[in-house]
Order: sequence, then C-alpha cells, then structure tokens
Amino acid sequence: MLLLLAGWKSTALAEFFGVSRWAVCQWIGGANQQGLRSVEPPPAPGRKPWLGTAVQQPLDLALQASPEPCGLNRTRWEGVLVVEYLRRCHQVELKVRPAQRYVRRLGFTLQMPIYRYLQAKQKGVVKFHRAVKKTPQDAEVLSPAGGALSG
Repeated sequence: MLLLLAGWKSTALAEFFGVSRWAVCQWIGGANQQGLRSVEPPPAPGRKPWLGTAVQQPLDLALQASPEPCGLNRTRWEGVLVVEYLRRCHQVELKVRPAQRYVRRLGFTLQMPIYRYLQAKQKGVVKFHRAVKKTPQDAEVLSPAGGALSG
C-alpha cells in the first residue's frame, strides 16, 4: 500500500509482487473499504494450540539442551519427559502423544536411546585380574572342561 501511495501504478505493483493486476486492484479495494485492517492476515482456522508462545519458546530452548539442567535425570528427551517438564516448569497438563507432536512441530525428532558398552583396555584388564584372582600368578588352574589353564 505504501508503494501505491508513493505513486506506483497497479501494473508495476503486479509485476513487482509477481501477481495479476486484478489481485492488486482487489488489495486497493479492500484497503479503501476496511483501511489498514485489510492488510492483516485473517485468523487461522482450526483449534487454537494448547501451548502458547510463552510456553513453546522455552520448550524449544529446553529441547536444544540436555534434560538434566531442567531437573530431569535423563540424557535424552522423550515424550514422557516432555510431559514431566511441562508439568514441573510451566504447570501445563498434557498427554504424551500431543507432547510428541509438539516436539515434531518444533523441528525435533525423538530418537531411540543409544546403549554403548565400554570396552576395557588391556592394561585395565590385567590390573583387574590381579585384584580379583584368588590364585597365584604362576599356579595352574583347571578349566571347567577339565584341561589345565595357566594362571
């Protein structure tokens, strides 16, 4: 609308915005009838979100970090943990499935936990055997199969 008031023609505006001249004429007619309210987008149809922006923004920031700073004893976020975070920090009661949808809507994906088993180093294994073994190092020990093993 400011370009129109600055003296632009409707055909030049249509080319600039990549729309038809008729669309620009409709914009002008709406502005003449409703004023600046015609520029505001209409409210979106459908149910309003349960979580407002006052809760969604902190949730987005919390999901970017580990759950531990929020007082939750886990290393990865999951649906139940998001529900617990919302209940503790924002006093919002939500079921697990809608919480998972909010996580997806914010651009995150819930991952399966990764279980990693530590591999012992040879130096540590030798130290462990020395500490735990009850037989002397040079004594022979019988294996369960009946053969002799060296200790």
